[in-house]
Amino acid sequence: MNVAAPEGRPRSVSPVRVVSLAYRAVLRELATRGRIIALTCLALLGTIAGFAFGSSEDAVLDDGIRLISGLGLAGVVPVVALVFGGASIGDLRDDKTLVYLWLRPMDRWPIVVGAALAALTLAAPITMIPLVAAAALTGVGGGLVGATALAAAVGLVCYVGLFTLLGTWLKRYIVWGLAYILIWEGFVAQAGIGVARFAIRRYTRSILIELTDAPGFDADFGPTVSIVVPLVAAVAALGFASWRLGAQDID
Repeated sequence: MNVAAPEGRPRSVSPVRVVSLAYRAVLRELATRGRIIALTCLALLGTIAGFAFGSSEDAVLDDGIRLISGLGLAGVVPVVALVFGGASIGDLRDDKTLVYLWLRPMDRWPIVVGAALAALTLAAPITMIPLVAAAALTGVGGGLVGATALAAAVGLVCYVGLFTLLGTWLKRYIVWGLAYILIWEGFVAQAGIGVARFAIRRYTRSILIELTDAPGFDADFGPTVSIVVPLVAAVAALGFASWRLGAQDID
């Protein structure tokens, strides 16, 4: 049975309460032991690599940036965000839990906001703590630790927003999310600045380069653009996800 979004019903539940309700429901759904252990182990690879890198006498800032950018910001952050962000709405829909929220007299956008906040709550410590530790363990200085923290935070917010949209829109969000991470960002976005504007990792990489003043790199974007554009994109993605959730039928 399809339950369509009712029209003309009273909005009796406040947005703050809806955000809180969705947040708690999604947090319980996402916080499975296996998922958290697996993603933590993935993130800890960056910490181990940072320690191994810092043990070398030849460690320099440019190599530290390559490590954090290539392993952390291009791998750990988007993958963890995909798992949590995509599942934040996708899992509720697949296991028929979303219908119980759907039948209440509430707006759709607070559901999406609550779901995204739940995904961020779990993804942030799993990604940021190991990556910041990895940056510190490299021992290269140059402001790499602070730049890593900011770049990871900006990237995580943007990826979660994007993948929450995918989870709302598509049932095979993992496939499409991996295609974006591996094919678009990994290959297509290397073709030039035009397509790079649609690759989140190029913005997070630019934050690393701009804040560390690394001599061996040229940033694609300035520091303000590198921060503002991903955050605006995250808000736009959540807005579109809210519209999509309100327009679709829930099984």
